[in-house]
Amino acid sequence: MPKTISADLKTHGLWETTAPAAPVTTALTGDVRTQVCIIGGGYTGNSAALHLAKKGIASVVLEAHDIGFGGAGRNVGLVNAGMWVMPDELPNVLGEVHGDRLLKLLGDAPSAVFDIVDTYGIECQLQKHGTLHCGVGQVGLEELQQREKQWQARGAPVRLLSAEETAQKVGSRAYSGALLDLRAGTIQPLAYVRGLAKAAHTEGATLYTGSPALDVTPNGAQWRVKTPQGSVTADWVIMATDAYTQGPWEIIRREQVHLPYFNFATEPLSHNVRATILPGHEGVWDTKEVLSSFRMDVHGRLIFGSVGALNGVGHGIHRGWALRALHKIFPQLGHVKFEAEWYGQIGMTDDNLPRFHKFATNVIGICGYNGRGIAPGTVMGRTLAELIAGEKTEDDLPLPVTTPAEAKMRALKEVFYEVGAQAVHFTDSRF
Repeated sequence: MPKTISADLKTHGLWETTAPAAPVTTALTGDVRTQVCIIGGGYTGNSAALHLAKKGIASVVLEAHDIGFGGAGRNVGLVNAGMWVMPDELPNVLGEVHGDRLLKLLGDAPSAVFDIVDTYGIECQLQKHGTLHCGVGQVGLEELQQREKQWQARGAPVRLLSAEETAQKVGSRAYSGALLDLRAGTIQPLAYVRGLAKAAHTEGATLYTGSPALDVTPNGAQWRVKTPQGSVTADWVIMATDAYTQGPWEIIRREQVHLPYFNFATEPLSHNVRATILPGHEGVWDTKEVLSSFRMDVHGRLIFGSVGALNGVGHGIHRGWALRALHKIFPQLGHVKFEAEWYGQIGMTDDNLPRFHKFATNVIGICGYNGRGIAPGTVMGRTLAELIAGEKTEDDLPLPVTTPAEAKMRALKEVFYEVGAQAVHFTDSRF
């Protein structure tokens, strides 16, 4: 039996128990040389390694724990197009050039994921049936109307469904409408990142796990990355650690506010009940400020999540809310048991958009996916590979070069998010 990614099943939950084994790796021992050292074994790091290898550029991936240990192995598994914010906000914040580039890149990002899965035969429960952004009340419906208008102006295949159409798609009359995005889908996220790592290895990349980067120092015109038992000397360094960053350039973590997010997975539903919930196999999230998400896995487990951490007093509050909310949305469920539970941290930037940083000469990174790591992380890793290969310049990138800065009132906001989520979940669906 393969080793588990963590002794605490609240970190990766259902994904750890249902994902194929990760590629066999060891900790780095001794000193190695390569062209690119990639720190972080999530979507961005493994995608960069894969695309570099396909260009004939050697790379070494250093993962502090195991492949997919961070957000890549803990999220709900929605392969979304775009970011949380309205499409028009991207050019408003980034300027027309970068905003339009980023919209195009992220709009096409799910297809890049699907292509990799198909090309390398990755077993990750991929469902290419779209997502439903469900409106709660009139305010939620109006938000979706704006999203539809803005995406359709850019030629995106999205369509606003009526309340009746939504009820048929979801299996619930809880929503005022839904925005169907046919570009998107669902995936087993830990299985995908493990498959991405295997694909990178197959193409020639070298991967080490249990090998945290302790220090990154200049070594002539190159960089030396020190680990507990060895080192990597490389021409380039990619920082791909995002919200779980520790060690070198920890400012990546400090420029993001952690938003905890949990998921519960039911036992497989009966065939009769299963047929009434998400018969089209879309992934769902709603327009509430403290949002909820749900999707079905291929074995009929309903995976239901929201904001909050499953520790301390919050564990009971969030679990109780999840049971109440599920029965309110899907009264046909009857008695239901949770088979698994887990949570992780979403890294939120102040404008809810990712960042491209140049930490030093030939030390680069993209971070701050704001809960949209699967597809954006995949295409951003590819973009970094294109930059290193000389196929793109910094002027061609979808993001401007920015200097990392610590998020204002970060610690206070992180406490507020959890306490606020507990307050909402203590009362919501109770009365």
